[in-house]
Amino acid sequence: MARPDNLLIRPLTGADEADWRRLWRGYLDFYETALPEEVYATTLARLLSGDKGEYRGLIADLGGKPVGLAHYLFHRSCWSVGDTCYLQDLFAEPSVRGLGIGRALIEAVYAAADSGGAASVYWMTQDFNKVARRLYDRIGVKTPFIEYNRA
Repeated sequence: MARPDNLLIRPLTGADEADWRRLWRGYLDFYETALPEEVYATTLARLLSGDKGEYRGLIADLGGKPVGLAHYLFHRSCWSVGDTCYLQDLFAEPSVRGLGIGRALIEAVYAAADSGGAASVYWMTQDFNKVARRLYDRIGVKTPFIEYNRA
């Protein structure tokens, strides 16, 4: 699939706050989740901090309009010397799905992981997220792991 010529994947900046909030709200709505303002403000501050060990953010900009986002984190692993990269959040507006936005964001995270010396990149999704899983099956490898959370 040809990616639009006017697609730019770039780091999140403070000037993106309103668009980031709109996009992240869309992501949370998809998962039928709402978060308090304190979480929005704290998350944005972490994404913008640039501190080692903090989350980083990417924006997918299509013709000057932010239409997608990705949040990722480098962390240590007991299984490798190099860090690993966790892609926590990935979202593209429904109106631009199928244009390669999600793939471009994942590839940008892969590139950040490569330049940061990360040994691997991983992410999770919910079983019902069939549309995204079609992309993930093409760009990643499904593992046999099952996630558990504290009871």
